[in-house]
Amino acid sequence: MSTDQHLSPGAGAATDGTATDDTAADTAVELALADANVAGSLGEYARAWLKRVKGGDTGLLPVIAGLIVIAIIFQSLKSTFLSADNIVNLIQEASYFVVWGMAEVFVLLLGEIDLSAGYVGFCGAAIAVILVAPPNNQPWWLAVIAGLALCAVVGAIQGLLVTRLKLPSFVVTLGGLLAFQGVLLLIFTEFGQGQGSVSLPHSGPLYALVNGRISPTVGWVIMIVLVLLYAAVVLGRDHRRRAAGLVAPPLGLTLLKIGAAAAGGIVLVAVCNVNTSALAIIKGNRGLPWGVIVILAIAAGATFLLSRTRFGRYVYAVGGNAEAARRAGINLSRIRLIGFVLCAVIAGLAGLFYNSNVQNATTSVDGGSQVLYAVAAAVIGGTSLFGGRGKIINAVIGGVVIATIYNGMSLLGLQASSQDVVTALVLVAAATVDAVGRRGAANA
Repeated sequence: MSTDQHLSPGAGAATDGTATDDTAADTAVELALADANVAGSLGEYARAWLKRVKGGDTGLLPVIAGLIVIAIIFQSLKSTFLSADNIVNLIQEASYFVVWGMAEVFVLLLGEIDLSAGYVGFCGAAIAVILVAPPNNQPWWLAVIAGLALCAVVGAIQGLLVTRLKLPSFVVTLGGLLAFQGVLLLIFTEFGQGQGSVSLPHSGPLYALVNGRISPTVGWVIMIVLVLLYAAVVLGRDHRRRAAGLVAPPLGLTLLKIGAAAAGGIVLVAVCNVNTSALAIIKGNRGLPWGVIVILAIAAGATFLLSRTRFGRYVYAVGGNAEAARRAGINLSRIRLIGFVLCAVIAGLAGLFYNSNVQNATTSVDGGSQVLYAVAAAVIGGTSLFGGRGKIINAVIGGVVIATIYNGMSLLGLQASSQDVVTALVLVAAATVDAVGRRGAANA
């Protein structure tokens, strides 16, 4: 048993030191994830929220405000920025930023980092594209499983190096970045008929992942069903908490969240279904991209894993205070290992989104830049670089911010260098907000 798996006295360990006390561990986790919603009404919650903001816990407020300001600026400079066509293009561009950001959240919450996720994701996606393309012509599901299996193995190996050999994740994954840049070349040399790129067949789920469209009627039905499911989940969760005598958010706040989700869904579907639905008011010929549904499914699954399972609670506990988590009986090595595997697998999904967007798999990709954008997406959205604080929604919003910057600056005809500078400034600003917020919370 490794050092971080031993239990100290008083942590609920068995006398032989081989068993953990789940009650003690869960108690530590609950303390790490203490619910801030102690208000009984919407007004009380608003006052408590303002108090938290003044104390440095700004949550998603800065990034949402920043996204609105960025959109207003680009719309004022280029009137087509908020057009239906460009919004759909923006969704396509944001897809892989968002998914890569979600991958990084799993390691950032642990206070770790994975710099290899870009090239690991590209390697897994390349395997999938090569398998579905001629002359292999394998089923898409088998190709996806093969690609993601490669990513999972890589994540497990890197996780073991970090947890068993106690190597810094920065060093291990930096080595992975360099190694899998070479592995990507080998994949195309050995399995890609010696070519530097393989075109994605213009049919099937992998091509439709970004390029496919949902019919207007189906789009509206899916939106309504998703909003109803969201309402059932949040209302049911709050009811169960109140029935168990636990703290739950005020009903007014929950209804506002449901209303906001419904409004966002209506606007999104209406804009994407331009000129193809009686409810649409903008002319054109588009449809809701299939990728939106896939991303929502990934985000929902990852959110459930982090917020509704013991593993998720342990992730926050380990990232918030690893020593306290160890003393409470949490197996730090196991949690970190799973975190690296999940990061690699979701990175493989991000690679599939990227390849679907460009409609091929190629060696001419920059996995280093992609992983930096992934970290930027998570941090800009509000995930802490220090571990223990963040949500999947942070990566979703942060990825949209990055895509918005790139999309708007491309419309203005600015060079890629300018785009990188602006993204860097936004990232530094987000990190500054995180650091100031932590300092304020510590001094409160």
